[in-house]
Amino acid sequence: MRAELQQAPTAARRKSITASPAFVYVLVSPLFLILLAYVVYPLFETFVASIKIDEEITWKNYIRFFSLEHTANLEALWNSIYISVLSVITCGIVGVTMAFLLERYEFPGRKILSVLALVPMALPPLIGVLSFTFLYGESGIVPRAIKELFGLAQVPFSLKGMWGVVVVHTFTMYTYFFMTATAAIKGLDPSLEEAAASLGANRFTVWRRIILPMLTPAMVASSLLVFMISMASYTAPLIFGIDRTMTMQIYLSRTNGDLDMAATQSTILSIVSVAFLLIMRWYQGARNYQNLSKGVSVHRTEIKSKAGRYTTIVLSFIGTIILMLPILVLVLISFSVDGTWTVQILPPEYTMSHYMDLFTDSKTWRPILNSLQLSAIAVIGIVIFGVAAAYAMVRLKFRGKTLLDVLIMLPWALPGTVVAINLIAAFSEPNAFSFGQVLIGTFWIIPLAYFVRHLPLVFRSTNATLMQMDPSVEEAARNLGASWWYSFRRVVFPMAWGGILAGTLLAFVQCIGEFVASILIFTPKTTPLSVAVFQRMYSNEFGTACAYGVLQIVVIIIVLFISRKLTGDKAGTAV
Repeated sequence: MRAELQQAPTAARRKSITASPAFVYVLVSPLFLILLAYVVYPLFETFVASIKIDEEITWKNYIRFFSLEHTANLEALWNSIYISVLSVITCGIVGVTMAFLLERYEFPGRKILSVLALVPMALPPLIGVLSFTFLYGESGIVPRAIKELFGLAQVPFSLKGMWGVVVVHTFTMYTYFFMTATAAIKGLDPSLEEAAASLGANRFTVWRRIILPMLTPAMVASSLLVFMISMASYTAPLIFGIDRTMTMQIYLSRTNGDLDMAATQSTILSIVSVAFLLIMRWYQGARNYQNLSKGVSVHRTEIKSKAGRYTTIVLSFIGTIILMLPILVLVLISFSVDGTWTVQILPPEYTMSHYMDLFTDSKTWRPILNSLQLSAIAVIGIVIFGVAAAYAMVRLKFRGKTLLDVLIMLPWALPGTVVAINLIAAFSEPNAFSFGQVLIGTFWIIPLAYFVRHLPLVFRSTNATLMQMDPSVEEAARNLGASWWYSFRRVVFPMAWGGILAGTLLAFVQCIGEFVASILIFTPKTTPLSVAVFQRMYSNEFGTACAYGVLQIVVIIIVLFISRKLTGDKAGTAV
């Protein structure tokens, strides 16, 4: 009896502690601590490194950056912004136009084009640039073929310079606009367009005053992604010979040992990226684009004219070839014998050895194993933290939700080079957050970079799934006596499993393809797959480089297929 009396106050005390309003802060404090340690602290250390020279606080690096005598940095900043804005415009035009045509019109070849329109998503940034170089570069297959066909002295065209970068960005990034615009167009109410037309508005006015404003939220979200990814672009400027971009300047400063200037450039690039994020968020919030009508989604208009149908068949065929060529050329070159393809239009000799080496040669297999290990470790951390943070955001009530959301999404606004420089600045010396160890040059720095960089994927996908769940189901389990952990494990987690797994798979794919951050922090022992592709290409081992690329593409296609099966039309939510 006395033992029961002793247990009762203990249980009551434990219940009073968990019921306390302050207890929620005990639960969320580890989330803020991790973000402070691996997002805020590295960012702060980079800023400190940019203003601290010989133990003195000075603004010399910033004065040097904006100096009109040596304009390399200013040119790099302007070029990066210019390329990013151009990429947003061109991707918007291509992505929204394709979404409008494929969703509003029925024509021969529409279904296959709808599937192939997502093909560029299967191209990692580095692989996409390589395929375009092999296809349309100065010694590419298409320019050489046209030169030989018409007996020209020189190739008629080739992708190079700034426009080469913009073309590659457009092809590989328009899918962000296409996916979001497609979802938005499906939800448009045709009665609004009919009402405008009955009042005398022409098609252009209807497009400008009705359709385009309703697409604004989707276009703002896509613009953010494309701008940030373009600002982070490293491979395209490198291969197309543009040294004056911010990512290239950061890499050059880092490799030349000018760490102070690398930190300065990273800080300025961070400010530009975050500023664009805030401006676009403000623009989206400045107006209300909510559709309040109850109309039915528009049906596709069938093209009935004979000339129109023949035209669409031809254009669909051309579009299919354009979309498939980059992947097909990678597959073709992956079978070529290294060193034999010089001045010929196509590789003259072929072999299966590159694919056999992927899994039999230890030197070739090692980067694949490294990427799998590094990505798996990062994804475990991403899932644990992302699910916990999403649950806290949706289910718990506490002050600081907005701050938590901003801190988690902040790395998504930062280019991979900046994330890498931040970690270099923070963990080149022992500190409390690295448990007294120097992390730079170790195995663990790359999973940490992947964790910070791709955390928003699982967080956003889980957050979206939990928002759609009825909280009364969890409350019912708690009222029936289930503990919080039991109700989360048996009720919440199974119901949110689809969103969690979709975000996890996408995060895993992004980690495997991550190149921009990896190139700054890898070591010979931890060389990931993306860096190995880069190294093989510069060693003129094109066959092995493309075999690596095909392997990446196959993995990404499988993951995208599984994600789409899990989430249906909401697959884009995880992105």
